[in-house]
Amino acid sequence: MSPLLQEILRQAEQLAPEERLELIRQVAEGLKKSEAIAKPKSRWIDLKGLAPYPMMGEDAQVWVSRTRREGDEYRERVLRGE
Repeated sequence: MSPLLQEILRQAEQLAPEERLELIRQVAEGLKKSEAIAKPKSRWIDLKGLAPYPMMGEDAQVWVSRTRREGDEYRERVLRGE
């Protein structure tokens, strides 16, 4: 325990119970504020550009076109009874 903390605790013992509760409240409030500043909420836009291109080795539009074509071919074979 640091000497500063020991001194603060010694001084806090001299406070009235209501004042000690107020001290606790203000210290806790200060911690809440510092956590909010230190750890901002993540946003989806912050993820932009994190993945390598192309992520899975294939351009997204090429993948969409290929899977649509494959789906169309599959449905045609099913309809023909193959």
